[in-house]
Amino acid sequence: MKHLSAACIVALLTLTACSTGSGSDSGSDPGEKTTLTVFAAASLTEVFDDVAEEFNKTEPDVEVKFSFAGSSDLVAQISEGAPADVIATADESTMNTLNSDDLLAGAPQIFASNTLTLAVPKGNPENIASSKDFTGKDLVVCAPQVPCGAATEKWAHQNDVALDPVSEENSVTDVLGKVSAGQADAGIVYVTDAARGNGDVEQVALDGADKVINKYPAATVGASENQEAADEFVSFLKSDEAIRLFDDAGFSTP
Repeated sequence: MKHLSAACIVALLTLTACSTGSGSDSGSDPGEKTTLTVFAAASLTEVFDDVAEEFNKTEPDVEVKFSFAGSSDLVAQISEGAPADVIATADESTMNTLNSDDLLAGAPQIFASNTLTLAVPKGNPENIASSKDFTGKDLVVCAPQVPCGAATEKWAHQNDVALDPVSEENSVTDVLGKVSAGQADAGIVYVTDAARGNGDVEQVALDGADKVINKYPAATVGASENQEAADEFVSFLKSDEAIRLFDDAGFSTP
């Protein structure tokens, strides 16, 4: 067997190294999408689905998945370590819990606001025209720890209204669900929720409700492993496309 020259040995080693190097890059899939987990207040359920669709047009490599619930429940989950990239709540005080505990990656951004209204079953069978008609009726509200519940208590205090609800729910969608199903004579919800009642509910204006405004903030979660994409989603909530969707859904925008 002939001995290889030094030059040939170097050439062979170089070729082997190049071959090995090209194989090590095959672990990353250029078509793989980033999955963004967004925790969002229940009152954002329908509009956020539309927002995600618009966001995906600008960021096709990012797949947005939502977890909708009452804001206080979502904050509690994140505080306990639940994996999330973005949090959007229905009021600032709930978000401040995360901010004060240094669980956010940046300052929360206000992207929308909402006000209260009274939802009654279709046809308003109990003829409820105002809060003066609450007595003796089955009224459902949000629990005090939920943003819509805190807003309801604030509204009642400002207008000297005595509330005696038959049920306090953990999300505004649960309140709307009971009214839609005819399980309650009336429920205090956001105007956006009453508007998406699919014809099963009607709205009765609450005097002074326009003075109780819930502002919706969003922020990137500090423990997120996708902070760049999360920041992009939070920024997108203030884009022209998102503002149009919020306005169409009945929210007010900054």
